[in-house]
Amino acid sequence: MPIYYIDGIAYSLPTKELPLTLPEVDKYLPTETGEPPLGRAKNWCSHDGHPLDLNTMPGFAGSSAYFLRYMDPHNTDALVSREAVEYWQDVDLYIGGREHATGHLIYARFWNMFLYDLGIAVKEEPFKKLVNQGMITGRSNFVYRIKGQNRFVSCNLKDQYDTVGVHVDVSLVRSDILDIEGFRKWRSEFANAEFILEGDKYICGWAIEKMSKSYFNVVNPDDVIRDYGADTLRLYEMFLGPLEQSKPWKNDGIEGVHRFLKRLWAFVVDEQGQVIIRDASPSDDEQRCIHPLVKKLREDLAAMSFNTSVSAFMIALNSLQKIAGGPTRNSIEILTKCLAPFAPHISQELWERLGHQDFILDASFPEYDDRFVTAQTVTLPVSINGKKRLVVEVPADATEEQVKSFIMADMRFIKALEGKPIRKVIYVEKRMFNVVV
Repeated sequence: MPIYYIDGIAYSLPTKELPLTLPEVDKYLPTETGEPPLGRAKNWCSHDGHPLDLNTMPGFAGSSAYFLRYMDPHNTDALVSREAVEYWQDVDLYIGGREHATGHLIYARFWNMFLYDLGIAVKEEPFKKLVNQGMITGRSNFVYRIKGQNRFVSCNLKDQYDTVGVHVDVSLVRSDILDIEGFRKWRSEFANAEFILEGDKYICGWAIEKMSKSYFNVVNPDDVIRDYGADTLRLYEMFLGPLEQSKPWKNDGIEGVHRFLKRLWAFVVDEQGQVIIRDASPSDDEQRCIHPLVKKLREDLAAMSFNTSVSAFMIALNSLQKIAGGPTRNSIEILTKCLAPFAPHISQELWERLGHQDFILDASFPEYDDRFVTAQTVTLPVSINGKKRLVVEVPADATEEQVKSFIMADMRFIKALEGKPIRKVIYVEKRMFNVVV
């Protein structure tokens, strides 16, 4: 802190003496009399011999104003120039969990208001929009130890014995089935453990809890990347649920996302590493697989609804795989560009195999064609006296008279009338068709 004291009164160092460089100390511990570590420094005083403050600026001081410094990082005369701060003004989006928000957001707003009062910041509030991401909780697993013994009872048999639940490392469990040999090697006290099984398996209990080392339910991202790759980790984190909600991590769910990426790769690249796509113009059916995906992603990215985006990718791939003749280059390039923000590594690899030399994240995000987004037909339930009798597919742009004529000619409807005259027709466009007899 660039403050010195004369007779107990605080004064700030003149600008020409800044920055104030910290001295060497023998150790970063308080002094025997309780002063901060700077109390250990020798000759810690101003140029004219007055004692300097023994406190350093708290870490929150820097982390609460760094966004202003980013606006003008090479300025040697001030935190930020007036020209830069009036151009950038404030932060568009602040994302942080609940703990981060209370540990940083409050301080950042306080410091910004202080700097605003000094005329340095131009906005009293530093952030335009706040999103609090939900916590990813852990799925804990338990084994059930018979009291006083080194024997463990499978979950569905535990009530037959006097047991106590013991947390087990989740890396030893798949689909709630315990790796018995891995468990014996996990800790020396379990080396000779015995098990009472259900059939040939030991079924673990489970609970959703906060991730904690003491619960052995912490998932190391490095392990996930080692086993499945970074793209799978990214996609699965987004697939877990809405951004702002807390959601449990479950190792089994990773498999589904990983299978999707492998299916996508095999859809485009054969076992010899050759790209298997056609250079023909995409059919209307193929376009109706791709363009709704682009529209959905544009909406989801704006709303930060990433979990539904991952579902949309899976639906689009399933639909494309049903198109006769295989995929065309146009569709795969659009799909790859859409996937790039979510799974950049596989997207870049596919992009290069498609013949591009540039970085895929520099490519423009695709636009969608309304002609292939609007549904061609609608499913319409048909009722007689309020009771549904059949379901028909009618053109989405059909008029009421056209819908009526189409249904009246359907033999299933004619049979359901049983020769009774129609007294009234109730039609709600694209929703339902009911007749009263």
